[in-house]
Parts: sequence; C-alpha cells; structure tokens
Amino acid sequence: MANTYTKLNIHIVFHVKSTGVCIQKEDLPQVFQYIGGIINNVGGYPITVGGIENHIHILATMPKTMSVSEFVQKIKANSSKWIKTLDNYYESFAWQEGYGAFCVSPSLLKKTIRYIETQEKHHCVESVRDEFIRFLEANGIEFDERYLP
Repeated sequence: MANTYTKLNIHIVFHVKSTGVCIQKEDLPQVFQYIGGIINNVGGYPITVGGIENHIHILATMPKTMSVSEFVQKIKANSSKWIKTLDNYYESFAWQEGYGAFCVSPSLLKKTIRYIETQEKHHCVESVRDEFIRFLEANGIEFDERYLP
C-alpha cells in the first residue's frame, strides 16, 4: 500500500500523583480544553476529555505517527507544565507515572462519550480505584494492586 490509513479510538485514563495537588474544580474545563489542544497539535483528534479533580479520561483518535506511550507522554508532559502556570497552588502538581489505555470500537463511542462526560455523577457511586480495576479486568489486563490509584 502506498499510504497509511488508521483510525484507532483510544480511551486513556491517568491520575494525579498522590504526592501532588488535585486540579481545582473550577479549573477543570480549561484543563480539558488544553488537553484537547495538545491532542490536535500532535496530529490526533480529541473526541472528548473529562474527569474529576484527581483523574482525567480522554477519548481520542490516535495520531498515525505515534505510539500510545509517546502520545500519552506528550499529553501528560505538556499539560502538567501548563497547569503549573495557572496558579501558585499548582506548584507541586504532577501526573502519576502510569496510565491506562483501552481501544474503543466505533459502536461504543457514544456510550464512552457519555461515560466520560458524567464522571462527577459516576464517582458518587464508584471509587476511582474500583473504576480502574473494572477497566483492567474488562480488558483482560493483569495488574499489581500496589500500583493502582
């Protein structure tokens, strides 16, 4: 084939570092928007970005020129650096080292979008840790509980 054709939808989840500070609720919308801009700038397509004060969910189409780890690293590094400029409160802000990344089929895009956009409501009934374990188990990923949020 003379060209490369891909469309890989990915649901990424990562958490604020336990020794850092959480994102203030009033800053979340601009953080989500900034992360969407990073995704655009590296050649991906942000479908939706959401979350709550201590973790982020991203649904995006991957850029065809990057690995998942490179894509997540660009998002985390650039957003962390930018968040620190918002206020002195964020001086010790950092993302946790790891992340979760899960493929999303086109038939599940609308359901995943709704899920991400209702994170605040969702976390009234399920902890971040339980949510992440559910994702790992649903995707058949082995894990060590010592490294979970």
